[in-house]
Amino acid sequence: MSNKNNAIFTIAVLASVILIFTVADLFRGDRIFSETENRLLAQRPEFSAEELLSGSYTSDYEKYVTDQFVGRDKWIYVKTKTDVLLQKKEINGVYLGEDGYLIEQHLPQDYTDGQVDKRLALLEPLIEEWDAAVMLVPTADNILTNKLPANAPYYDERELLERAAQLAGEDRYVDVYAALREHRGEEIYYRTDHHWTSLGAYYGYQAWLETTGMRPYPYDVENMRTVDREFLGTLQSKINLNWKPDSIRYFPETAKGPIKVTYDLQRETDTIYEEDYLNTKNKYGFFLDDNHAFVEIDTPYRLDKTLFVLKDSYANSFIPLMMPHYQKIYVVDLRYYNGKLFDLMEQCEPEKGMDVLVLYNCIHFLEDFDYR
Repeated sequence: MSNKNNAIFTIAVLASVILIFTVADLFRGDRIFSETENRLLAQRPEFSAEELLSGSYTSDYEKYVTDQFVGRDKWIYVKTKTDVLLQKKEINGVYLGEDGYLIEQHLPQDYTDGQVDKRLALLEPLIEEWDAAVMLVPTADNILTNKLPANAPYYDERELLERAAQLAGEDRYVDVYAALREHRGEEIYYRTDHHWTSLGAYYGYQAWLETTGMRPYPYDVENMRTVDREFLGTLQSKINLNWKPDSIRYFPETAKGPIKVTYDLQRETDTIYEEDYLNTKNKYGFFLDDNHAFVEIDTPYRLDKTLFVLKDSYANSFIPLMMPHYQKIYVVDLRYYNGKLFDLMEQCEPEKGMDVLVLYNCIHFLEDFDYR
């Protein structure tokens, strides 16, 4: 009888907890954005018989419940604390690497040859019709292999890079992999975030110069300016544990000279750096005002040159380094741009033509690159 009473008591407690959280969910309403995780949260999907039969409704609803669960951040904290006590080396898709590095996990089985074929097929018209240069940046797991836990699996991006190099040709392919591997002992990736640092972007800039043959602007690595020392990025948000923060630095030379930046054909400003983001969780938004569908940059340099960049957020800390080489720079993020890409490019192209650059990290290229 005692065991039966204990079972009934346990069921009653669990039912009460579920009921409390369900009522709390109903009264609280859905959240749109997670400041801790720096991402949009799943919203309640609209029901339809078609979506239900296809299975997409139940999948979307599961994501919705997971994202909107009351006390989500606290539950993540408790879970990760438990995982650390159990000496796990991977938590919520993040490797706990050496020297305090958090490295995003990308498993080999998640990226197929068909996916590579699909993205490279989309890249081909840009190369053939627009003579586009290609710059695919390896993620930290491929460069900082010495920081990964022992025997940690990761998607090897070298085959993708080799195929992209073959497709683009020697004159249009920017070999960032070699440049970053050469400097992997330096702080070229943030420890708490998935982006490369301004120093990593600088070594990418040097690789880009080797491909284009342009003369380098005399940036001074020793005199980079620190604007924040408390940056905890997206990977720290995923594990939701106290961690040693990163510093955000930039090249002060990129802030010289009168420039005009226009975001989404609406807001104009005279800087590519937005200091307000340094007071938020999303401190990387300091670079180029986070993410926009379309950005137009007018510089006082090179009155005869125009650049058109297709990019992900890795480009945000890279584009400032390119400004001395162009009078006009157009920037498009395909995740937010819904128009016809080639029509836009034709509208932007001056009579003398323009350079085109595709700049993505390898994983974002495989997951997000699409202009159809």
